Parts: sequence; structure tokens; C-alpha cells
Amino acid sequence: MMDYVKILHDMAIDLVEDKNNLKVVQRPSLEENEIILYVYASKSDVSKLIGRRGSMASSIRQIMSVASRLTDVKLVIKFESYDE
Repeated sequence: MMDYVKILHDMAIDLVEDKNNLKVVQRPSLEENEIILYVYASKSDVSKLIGRRGSMASSIRQIMSVASRLTDVKLVIKFESYDE
């Protein structure tokens, strides 16, 4: 099985300034064949990861969905900041 946490972390690490506070966590899902990934970062970095009108988040989700199609898994990616 693919390590989606590592793949997403490796992708996001180059997009954030505060690299020490970037964390990707996999949470359980009630749906079969669904993986929920939470990306935690500082507020300013989460803004960068989401991008203007969600454009960066959409791109990240698209890239990750290509990887997940190989294993027939649905990925849900959520972005959260530590500063809330």
C-alpha cells in the first residue's frame, strides 16, 4: 500500500516556510476505501497551501488523486492551521 502521508508531506514541505510545524496525519474514515489526510501547518503556511480561491489545494488534491487511483482509494485532504 502507498504511504499517502509521506507522499503528501514530501509535496507540501517545499511549499511552506515553517517546515518544522508541517504535519500530515491520516485519520480513520467511516467509508470503505477512503483515506482522510489532514495537513497541519502554521496559519500563513495553510493559506499558501490552499492558495487563492483554493487553486493550490485543488492542484494538490488532483496530484494525490492520480496516485490513489492506482490502489482504488478515495483520498480526502483537509487543511488545518495550528493558530486556530
